[in-house]
Parts: sequence; C-alpha cells; structure tokens
Amino acid sequence: MRTYQIRGIDVDFPFDAYDCQLVYMEKVIQALQERCNALLESPTGTGKTLCLLCATLAWRKSLGGFSTGSAKREISSQPDSQSNSNVNNFPTIVYTSRTHSQLRQVIQELKRSNYRPKMVVLGSREQLCIHDEVSLLRGRAQNNACHYVCRKGAKHRCKHYSLVADYVKHNPFLGDDPVDIEDLISIGRKSGPCPYYISRELHKAVDILFAPYNYLIDQSYRKSLSLDWNNSILIFDEAHNLESLCADAASFDLPSGLLTACISEAKSCIDLSVDRRDKSNDKSRNPDNFAILRALLLKIEKRIAEVPIESKEFGFTKPGPYIYELFSELNITHETASMLIGIIEEASVLLEESKELEAKGGICRLETMGEILKLIFREKENSHFNFYRLHVREVDAYPSDGLKGKTSRTLSWWCFNPGLAMEEFSKMGVGSIILTSGTLSPLDSFAQELNLDFPVRLENPHVISSNQIWAGVVSAGPSGCLFNSSYRNRDSLEYKQELGNAIVNFARIVPDGLLVFFPSYYILDQCIQCWKNMAHPNSMDSNTIWERICKHKKPVVEPRQSSLFSLAIEDYMSKLNDTTNSGAIFFAVCRGKVSEGLDFADNAGRAVVVTGLPFATRTDPKVRLKREYLDELARLQKERRILTGDEWYNQQASRAVNQAVGRVIRHRDDYGAIIMLDERFAHPNRQSQVSLWIQPHMKCYSKFGEVVYHLTRFFREGGNRVPAKPKILQHKDGGETKTTEPMPICHTPPVSPTDDDGIVHPISLACEMKRTNSSQLSEIIPANRSSFTLSKMFLGSMGSSSGSHTGDGKKLLMSGRGNMQQKNELVDLTADSLVDEKPYKGLSALCLTKKRKMSHLKDCVMLDAGNSSKCAGDVKCTLSECCSSCVNLVEWDNSSTYDGRSRKQAQVGSISLPQDEETIPSADANSLSEGHKSVQNATAPGKDEEDKGSAFLLQVQEKLSASEYKDFIGFMKALKSKAMKISDVLRSIARLFSGPERLKVSKRFKDFIPVKYHSLYEKYLGANDGIADC
Repeated sequence: MRTYQIRGIDVDFPFDAYDCQLVYMEKVIQALQERCNALLESPTGTGKTLCLLCATLAWRKSLGGFSTGSAKREISSQPDSQSNSNVNNFPTIVYTSRTHSQLRQVIQELKRSNYRPKMVVLGSREQLCIHDEVSLLRGRAQNNACHYVCRKGAKHRCKHYSLVADYVKHNPFLGDDPVDIEDLISIGRKSGPCPYYISRELHKAVDILFAPYNYLIDQSYRKSLSLDWNNSILIFDEAHNLESLCADAASFDLPSGLLTACISEAKSCIDLSVDRRDKSNDKSRNPDNFAILRALLLKIEKRIAEVPIESKEFGFTKPGPYIYELFSELNITHETASMLIGIIEEASVLLEESKELEAKGGICRLETMGEILKLIFREKENSHFNFYRLHVREVDAYPSDGLKGKTSRTLSWWCFNPGLAMEEFSKMGVGSIILTSGTLSPLDSFAQELNLDFPVRLENPHVISSNQIWAGVVSAGPSGCLFNSSYRNRDSLEYKQELGNAIVNFARIVPDGLLVFFPSYYILDQCIQCWKNMAHPNSMDSNTIWERICKHKKPVVEPRQSSLFSLAIEDYMSKLNDTTNSGAIFFAVCRGKVSEGLDFADNAGRAVVVTGLPFATRTDPKVRLKREYLDELARLQKERRILTGDEWYNQQASRAVNQAVGRVIRHRDDYGAIIMLDERFAHPNRQSQVSLWIQPHMKCYSKFGEVVYHLTRFFREGGNRVPAKPKILQHKDGGETKTTEPMPICHTPPVSPTDDDGIVHPISLACEMKRTNSSQLSEIIPANRSSFTLSKMFLGSMGSSSGSHTGDGKKLLMSGRGNMQQKNELVDLTADSLVDEKPYKGLSALCLTKKRKMSHLKDCVMLDAGNSSKCAGDVKCTLSECCSSCVNLVEWDNSSTYDGRSRKQAQVGSISLPQDEETIPSADANSLSEGHKSVQNATAPGKDEEDKGSAFLLQVQEKLSASEYKDFIGFMKALKSKAMKISDVLRSIARLFSGPERLKVSKRFKDFIPVKYHSLYEKYLGANDGIADC
C-alpha cells in the first residue's frame, strides 16, 4: 500500500499511482477542501473510481476517525437519530451511480482500498426483498405490497421486517466492512431480517452511503432519506447522462392511453367500495371520493381533446405556466390537488388489497397520475414554471391503448432546465458536488446545462501509451466516395455501398471483436437491408456486401426491444469465443444499450467504428422546443455566455459519440482503434468536442488506402505491444518522500489546416509521424494478409510515372504522383484475388536519401529529434540530405496539379511500396528509375546545398523544442510523400517559426522555397505575427 501526500492529505493507494491518477485525486481533494463543486473527466481504465474513493475517504479521515465499531453502538440504538452528522458534525458522503451493477463495482473497489468507513448500500425492493410473495412482484405493486404486509395488525405481517430492529441493535459492527447487496441478502436468508429495511436503518448513521441516482434526483426518494444534508458530499459517478436524467425527472408525458386506464381504475374503486359497504358494512372507503376522481379524470381527457392542433407536425405549444391555467379550469389547484392526491393513494391501496391489479401485471396507473400532480403542484410559488413548455401532440394510437384506428393525444410538460434538481442541493447546504465520468466533454456546456458553478475541472489523459491507440477520421471510402451520414446523403445507394465496403475491410483487418455504431436505428436497418441485397459493383464476386462481412466476422445486431438485449450480448460473446470464427461484429446505435456502460475490454472490442454524427431528429417536438428555449434564453441574457440551441444540438451528438468510442481500451494494458467514418469529424470544431484524451492521437485520412495500411500495421504490432508505465510524481515509501519528473501522456491537440477559402484539409502525415515511435516499426502485412497482388482493375489507366510492372506481375505504386491518371474505381482490398501468401516489408515513410534510387527504399525509421535517420541495408540519411531533398522536391511536386480532382483520382495510389524480404529486385528498381530520371536529377542536392541545409537544420534545432523539431521534420517528410499540399506545409511551418526569437530561421527557410511560393509563405508568416506558438 502506497501513501501519497496530496494537498497536505495522506492518501493510501493500493498501487503505484499514475500521473493522471495523482492529478485526479488532487482535484477531488481541492474541491472538498474548498467546499466547491468539481467536474472531472477521466477515461475508463484510468482507475477513476478507486482514485475518487481513496481521495474522498482520505480527506474525510483527516477530519476525524470513521464512525465504526463500538463508538457506533450508542448511535445505532437511538431510533430517532437522523444521522451520524448530528453527533460528530462530520459530513456524510453520498456516492451515487446510474445502476446497481455499477454500484457493485464501486464497492469492489472500496474493498481493494485501505479505508474502512461505516457504509451501507441502498437498493430497491426488487433487489433486496426476500419475502416469498412480495419478492415476485415488480414496481409500484411490489412497494404497495411491502407496505401492506409490514403494517401493524396485518393478517400476514412480514416476519423479516419484524426482526430488523433487534438484528441491527445486536450487530453494531454491521457496515464496518464493505457490504454489497448480495451480502445483505445473504444476511437476510441466514438470520431472517429484511435486507431492504436493514439498509434503511443503517443509512441513518454512516460515513459513506452508496445509492442509485434517483435517491438524490427524485424529490420523494430524497425526502425518504434520514440524512443531515448540511456540508454533505454528493458524488455522481458515470454522470454523463445526468443532465437528461435531471430534466426527465422534472418532466412528464400524459398519453391518452394512460388517462383511459386511470378512468377505468377509478371506476373499479367505486365498484369495490360499494360492494364492500353492501356486503360487510365496511365504510372505510367512500365511493363518492372515487366518483369525484373519475369525474375529474374525464374532464382532463375532454379538455386535452379540445386543444386546437392546427399542424400535426408542430402540435400545440404554450409556455410552462399554461398548465396551471388549464387545470384551474377543472378546479384543480394547489388547494384541491393535495386532496386529489390523497384519493389516488387511497385508491391504490384499495386496488392492491382486492388483487384487482394482478390481472393487469401489478401496475397501478393511478399512481402515475398521482406523481404527475405532485410534480405540477410541488411549489406554491410556481417559481419554476418558466423553465417549462407545455406541448400537446397527436399521434396514431397503438392497438394496446384500446384506441385502434383513432388518434391519440399526449399532454407533455417538459423541463428544459436540468439545473432545477441541482439547485435543490444548494438550498440544502450541501458542501461539494462532484460529477465524474469518462465522457463529460465538452465541459462548458455540461456545466451550463446544470446551472452550477464548477470551479474545479479536469479533463484527464489516459494511462495508456500512444502505441496502444489508433484514432482516425476516414473521410472517403475505397472508391473515393465521401462519407457523410447527413440527412441529404444517408439514403443514397452510393453512400450505403461505400460504407459497407469499408466495413468489409475493417472486418478483415481488425482482430476479434468489432463494434460498429450508427446514428440511429433507421440508418442501421437501411444499411443492413441494402448490404444484404447489394453485390460488389466492380468485381466478378457475386457475394453481397453482407455475405462478405460475414465471411470475416459473425454479425450481431442490437435489438430495439430491451427484453432481447441480454440475448444479443450472449450471442455476441458466443460468436466471439467460437474458435471456428475469426471474430464477431456488433452493429449498434449511439445512445443505445451497447454504447452505455458495457465493458468491451481486450478481445471483446479491438476497434469501434462510428459511421456518423448521431444528431437528434430536428423535427422532434422536444428537441425543437429545447433549441427554441435556449435561443430565447441567450437573447434575454446577452450579458452572460449562454449555450445556444445549435451549440446544444451539436454537443449532444458529440457527447453520444464520446460515449460510444469509450467502449474500447478499458484498462491500462488494453489497446484498440477508433475509426470515425464521416468527413465532418475532420473539422477542427468537431474534433475539439472529442474527449481530450483521444484528441492527440486523432489523424485525418483522405485516402482509404492509407487507412488500410496504417490500421493493419497497428494491429500487426498489437501482439508485441507492451504499454509503458508513466513515472510517479510523488509518494511516501518507508517514511521517505520521493519525487520524480512526470511523463506527459499527451500533447497539444492537432489542428486541421484550412485553405483561405475555409475548406478543411486532413491533418497531415506529419502530425501522424509526430506520434509514431520509431521502435514500433516492424514487418507489416497490409490488410491483415501476407501480401497482395494488384488486379488489372487496380492498375488500369495508370500513367508511366506511377510506377512500372515488376517481373512477377506486381506493380510498384508511389502515392501522390502528379501525372497519375487513375480512374475513380472501387479498389476491393478484400477480394481473395488480390491476396497471395508471400510476405513483404512495408514502409512507414519514404527514406529521404541523396539519390531517389529504389535500391535505397528499405524499411526506414522515422527521424528522431537530433539524430540521423536509419535505413535498412546500412543506408544512412543525413539531416541535411533530408532537408535538401525534401525542399528541392517541392519544385518537382509543383509540376503536377494537385486540386480536388487529382486528389480524388489519386486516392487508390496510397498503398505502400511492396517489396520482398531483403531488397527490391534490381530489374524493378531500374524499371521504376527509368520512369523518374528527371525526378532523380532534380532532387539530387549538391555539396553546397548539403552544407547549407545542414547548417540551417542545426539552427532550427536550437530554436525549436524537441517535439516542435519532430513536427518540422515530419512536415518535410509529408511534403515529399505528398501527404500534404505545399500550402498546408508552409502554413504549418510558419506557425512553428512564429515569434520574434525565431525570426531569423523563418526568413532563412524562405531560401529553400521556390520563388513562386515566397509570397504565400510571407503571407502565412504575417498572419502569425504576435501570436504565440501553438
């Protein structure tokens, strides 16, 4: 067990902490010490939960000892005690998460720690009840049945409930060690007391309480807790959905079907009470009350039906206060609502007692109506109604509603200020609110939505190394068709075909499990239907796209019905573990169950593909009104920076993407790929909304061949990948404090270059090279195969400058050749005809040698800062040769037009140079060199040029940092490989050379640029004057 001193607090941690873990714990302690709120994002796999527990409990322990053992006995014996805080004034920690399964994991982490606070976990009756009959029920029916059997004087009183008080009194140490829901159930079955009521009794005096979200967000649940909220600490783990949960908790929908069921239940109550009075003279239930209830429900139904709806699309919308006007017409006000709620509660008990609900699945619809009335009339001042909108919409009724063939209306009262629930905590005197998750970005909008001030914020990097993640934006498919899943494009046959062919490639390249996320169920269904009927258009292969996907991985599709989801997961894992298959592919949707909280670690999720931006439906009334509400708020509060409707709309889509991509790379030894198949992901604004830990690794590709090559290389190295552990900042070991220099995990996010016309271009190969470790280059077999031969279709219409045929039928392709006349045909990188079994070594980057001879094109190692590059075959490239060769190449590069059309034509030529085990046959080299004599002559620098370039590079190395120098070398390499336009290279280098101390090198660099580009370079330099280097 290690001890770290953080902000004066000794924190016991069971492992050597990573830098990001120490930073995370520091932020937690800062928020607790300063009694302020914190918004903390840390990727899954960084030990977020353990850090949060250790930091919080260490801070709590620094205030005084935990309330465990005999010191607790006296407090536990006081039935009226409200909480531990009343006795010792220490704050109570309330740790919440979204689901019981997540809480189970949190408690497992607590068991791994060195801290043993007094604790308890709260669960529902569905989780904890052990009564023979009540445990079989669900929902409100179970709650009502429990209340009924626990009442004094009940005919069959619950024996488990009766044993609770005595058990808690004689077991004061219960909760001193971590107990989970399963532990409470085990106690109940062995000793008899009710697990549910044990937890309810213990929670009155604990140091830390674990509970689901709704115990804090829902007002009725919150009031049931016997806690002193003053100075308490509220923790919301997995809080990425908190804003929507808060808004939904304060909203309601009242469909016609629900009202019809409530009216029917009210009629049943009238009949039951009359029958009881007549048969047994039981006058405890007044049928007149239920008649009044039924009459009011009928009036509500009639009033909703009378609302004028001119357009089915837009419905009927009014400001929030209109709900009170509508109900006051029916004589339902704050004064009468409480009486009506009382009648509804009485009716629920009557229906439960008479077993009337058993035939209806144990669900009492009247209770839902009661909850709606409580929500509307919860405050007499009605100060909250301005955050609401009332909406009535008309939809086709479902047959189950008993209104088949008719239209159904739904009355909705939607809250558009999720901060209402959070404001309640401030009024209660809560000390700190800590929200944390792996996907909270963008943080600014999240904080604005909750209407809370978060002085402490953190966007943490991952504990993984850069060689454990591949993240790329794929703008175009195998045939060069752009990926764009927007409304105008998603239904086109070309888009769906291109998307399918890309997924065929990924299914072959990615080992084991592959997750593919679609923006919606509609697009998912449309694409799969198309793929099942669509064969390869430019191939003799008659198999459909779907059959080609299934050839590489067995598919599973996320079902719409929640009840079928567990079967889908079982099916996926079964296919994944089947050794006769090469893996499984899970087709799912963003915001679906697969994207929420599931752990696809290691082989279960080696890559995640996001096929588009999951924007909510613009015409959805709730989405439309939310946007209008935010726009109106922004207009009214111009003095403040308010989130607009469009910003909210875009950020909701980005947050859903972040949640989906978080399914892979689940721990420090895991690795995986994140593939974004939509050109819109290349835009800087869109990338800035991606989780911060992913941003440094993001690369943009305009050519699909480059994606295949680099992704294949990534997974080829996966088996030998050993993550490098970051260094420790500071820890105490044997009483001695040791400090070491931190190792940065990530760098500044790259920015995609843009032309003057605003067109976004992909992040360059230079940015990619910046993050490539030279030691990682090894034998790479493209597309997960040993090698491939190039079909006639692939080689068709190629100009002589693109390469020459080799003796064995292979052709050497140089990417980005200016005179390439390539037809925009689909390159099927998955067809068996393109595959042979002869291995070769691929190139990570072209070796920039003095002579452009193919015999020198061996596997090259990327230039490291301050060192010369190393090439296979003992061919060494000096820095001066690198620079001179790169710069002088510009003159040759400029001879070719590189507009959008030629880029598209050159898409297929991005495959790396194939060669045999050791060297390229001399015949091949000579053949190729004949086609490029002029190029060789143009790119052979003289002795003076070498000296000049060498001196300049030394000067550049002095002025730039190590990482900036690597960027500079990368830009030059990218220029030679034609991965970037010269305008983008000049702009990027101008940024590197910005600043007065670098003025001399910025001017000298112009000597290496063709004269016709001098003005362009000077323009970029001028644009960067006075701007700090970024």
